[in-house]
Amino acid sequence: MKIPNQRLDLIRSTYLLVSHGSRDPRPQIALENLAKLLSQNSPILSNSATSSVPAVGTATLELGPAPLHEQICHFGEHTLSLGLTEVQILPIFLLPGVHVAEDIPAQLEIARKTFSDKLTINLQPHLGTQKAGLIKLVKTQMQEVAFLPNLRSPKWILLSHGSRRPGGNSTVEEIASKVGAVTAYWSVKSSLEERIDSLVRDGQQQIGIVPYFLFNGGITDAIAKTVAQLKQQFPTAEIHLANPLGATVELADLIGELIHK
Repeated sequence: MKIPNQRLDLIRSTYLLVSHGSRDPRPQIALENLAKLLSQNSPILSNSATSSVPAVGTATLELGPAPLHEQICHFGEHTLSLGLTEVQILPIFLLPGVHVAEDIPAQLEIARKTFSDKLTINLQPHLGTQKAGLIKLVKTQMQEVAFLPNLRSPKWILLSHGSRRPGGNSTVEEIASKVGAVTAYWSVKSSLEERIDSLVRDGQQQIGIVPYFLFNGGITDAIAKTVAQLKQQFPTAEIHLANPLGATVELADLIGELIHK
């Protein structure tokens, strides 16, 4: 059977997962676990000539061992050493903010100049474009909370970091609408406290919070601390906090679908 040219390009590629970066080591550990899951479960990678070598790597936009363009170049040299000629950059970001729209493309252009025609570096869509799959993952987060005893019909809050960029929160709003939740944001309005205050005033007694974040880290710790304080502030309400998305097979599969876009 003849393999389409686009698929051949993907087989000739390595893949670099690019995340924001953190001083907390947990997000990087989770990203590396996600890279392993992608390498093990992607049909393209498991059937490619690179299946026995590390064809999936990780890099960070900020707080990494070097600027992102240097990390891309290092991975590019690894790619050439495998006899491959293309790198696919996969931005592991949930929101289309300035990092996705400006910062990563700028760093990628610097790396492209280093390699000239020796290596092709392609930028794939960011993870947040996988709306249908992310809706399923958010529903899974909700189901984990829904199994708690005595929890009947909670009002759900989808809590995102938030973006000040025009239209940057549209994906969050759309996902919240699809799963029957309202939105709250960690860095922009409306805040979690404002949203819970509004729900309690409307008579809601059971509230579930779904953190629209990839992995546990400093922010999710701060969210858990805030939720503990809100439970004291609103003693008449039962407030339950779900886990972030996490480095799961399902999330790795969703990232794998970016390769086919």
